[in-house]
Amino acid sequence: MAAEGCEEMSGNGVLEESSAMDVTEAPPPPPPPPPPPPEASEENGGAAVALEAPAGPDNYSAAPAAAAAAASEEGALPADFERLWKATQDNPQDFTSWTDLLQYCEHEGHVVASRRALEAFLVRYPLCYGYWKKFADLERRAGDNNKAEEVCIRGLQAIPLSVDLWIHYVNLLLGILDMNLPDSAGRIRSVFEKAVAACGLDFHSDRLWDLYMEWEKEQDNMRSAAAVLDRVLRVPTQLYSSHYEKLKEHLNSRPPKDVLSSEEYEELRASCRQSQKAERAEQAQEAEEERPPGEEEPATPEGADSEELMQKIRDQVLLRRDKVYKDNEDEVRKRWNYEDAIKRPYFHVRPLDRLQLRAWHTYLDWEIAELNRDTREPTPDQDPQDPNQESTEESEVTTRRQEASDDAAAAQGDYRVRILFERCLIACCLYEEFWTRYIQYLEPQSVEEARAVYRRACEVHLPNKPNIHMQWATFEERHGNLTEARRVLEALEKTVPGLAVVRIRRAALERRAGQLDQSEALLREAVAESKERPTLHAFYSIKLARLLHKVARNPDGARRVLQEALEISPDNDKLHLNLLDLESSGDPWASAEAVQECVARALAASLTPQVKLLLSQRGLQFTEEYSDSVRSVLSVYEAHQKLLDELGGTKRDAENGDEDPEKMSRTDDGSSAAAAAASHVAVATPAPPVMGADTSAQAGYGAYSSWYQPQYAGYGGYGNYGYQNTWNYNQGYYPPS
Repeated sequence: MAAEGCEEMSGNGVLEESSAMDVTEAPPPPPPPPPPPPEASEENGGAAVALEAPAGPDNYSAAPAAAAAAASEEGALPADFERLWKATQDNPQDFTSWTDLLQYCEHEGHVVASRRALEAFLVRYPLCYGYWKKFADLERRAGDNNKAEEVCIRGLQAIPLSVDLWIHYVNLLLGILDMNLPDSAGRIRSVFEKAVAACGLDFHSDRLWDLYMEWEKEQDNMRSAAAVLDRVLRVPTQLYSSHYEKLKEHLNSRPPKDVLSSEEYEELRASCRQSQKAERAEQAQEAEEERPPGEEEPATPEGADSEELMQKIRDQVLLRRDKVYKDNEDEVRKRWNYEDAIKRPYFHVRPLDRLQLRAWHTYLDWEIAELNRDTREPTPDQDPQDPNQESTEESEVTTRRQEASDDAAAAQGDYRVRILFERCLIACCLYEEFWTRYIQYLEPQSVEEARAVYRRACEVHLPNKPNIHMQWATFEERHGNLTEARRVLEALEKTVPGLAVVRIRRAALERRAGQLDQSEALLREAVAESKERPTLHAFYSIKLARLLHKVARNPDGARRVLQEALEISPDNDKLHLNLLDLESSGDPWASAEAVQECVARALAASLTPQVKLLLSQRGLQFTEEYSDSVRSVLSVYEAHQKLLDELGGTKRDAENGDEDPEKMSRTDDGSSAAAAAASHVAVATPAPPVMGADTSAQAGYGAYSSWYQPQYAGYGGYGNYGYQNTWNYNQGYYPPS
């Protein structure tokens, strides 16, 4: 399938393969209920696989150097190469510009240009099997078989679930190895074994198994060919029934002695001979009764196996395999609908529709549920032992065997789940949700494997997606690897500069690690670098001021930061509000004057009427709660009443609660959230009457609390900074374990 995907993306067909690849037969009719199987296909997949380095030159057949390739290497690059190359460098995410460059290089036939383009392209899009194949063929045509093999190995390390790429690698070795050398056949066989270990459980791996079997037959290794068919008979694949038919044909066309292993053949031969003797004895007894007197029993040959005996052995072999085939057929039935729902199992830059994403999630859910069911529920033939029954040596042996069998089944189920995840991450490699799900599956089993998947996701496929990078950093911090967590966040900030959330995460990481000076330095650096962007500068200044005030216990330093920020952004309401919160949180008697100065500065700025009212209300509340003179309270209240009169209709809107619901729902920090919560608490006690004071003013003062608190909730949030879903706690900050 990867080949199909790459052809579709590039618009070019892949190069012709050797005839050894054409081993797929027409799919036999599947048993009901599954629908008829579609045309055979294959896919690629993810984790790295260890392959041998290319063999030395002594193990290769001679390959003449291509004169045209040498000439092109000496010459200059094609005329339009630099223009097309620049387009890919200006916008590396534009897949079309890459395919235009690759098509141009292929059309020009320039080895150096093609090699340079393919190297850069495959670093960014390593799941495109078709281009790994083109690259290997390019090197082979250039006369460098070593490089051709190296390209195949690199491709298989990037995408070891690619059935097509394994087949292409085998065909490459068949074309360049000298099969007369004693090690060549062993080399091919070892590659086949690595291939079936890497992708043999893929539902579409039939072509690889068929090629392996046919190659063993070409080597006149009939027993090995039968062993390959025996192995694939236990794998649920799309063309599973064709493998059983091939096994029957292979067994019936040759003597069992040449097909079966010596142990199985001797076992079946002895069993069938004994059965045959019993049948003959019974027949002889019947014949003795009917034989004329004096006639002797005819002698039977004891040396060579008769055709009847060989047929009995074949029947016993098929009887054993038939149970395996039926069990495998059940596994195919279970998976058929899930496989049929997947319409694009190959990589493509175009987004997948929701149905396809749901199909992958559903398939993964089912496979994981099957693993959990198999590991928890006893099999039908498993008879639980009575706890009151005395343990015997035989029962202990049986228990150990059962445990070993259960462990093997669990390991096999786990491997199937991993293969399915790797297949999914070919088609869905641009979706963070599947990487995160795979990591959640792996982490309880192996932290290192989970870390390897994070590295593959962030460094290869999703270098510009911040969420999964921040999940990786949190993962490393949770497992005590602070150095790696720092490295991940620093690399992300270099790759995607300007993200405020990344700088905040870095500062928070240092604070949690006890490096308060480093946390402060990161925020000060952000404040200094953002002076040309007033809104972002105010955001960082507020964060730095909170760190100094709440954590470092340095209110003077926090005050200086906010005051300096107000010099750059005098009309930023959040700076005024945070400065007022800072002043209000100090010693009430020492802060009274500072609070009123803060309110006066805010009222002189170009702020909205709602914000001015809010600041005036906070100043009034502070005075009411902490002033030791009622005259000062009335003085502040009269100033507040005057502000209401100046703002005209704003007072009436506030009294009626006509506040923008979107603004009311925003929260920027703990203080505003607390204020929003406090909006449900009313000030119930009006001020006592004062001799000689204006009674109307006293009445107004006593009533101000009816509308004061709701205004608290108008303090806006991160949204004004364009900082949406900032911490993303539910998705990325603390991944569920």
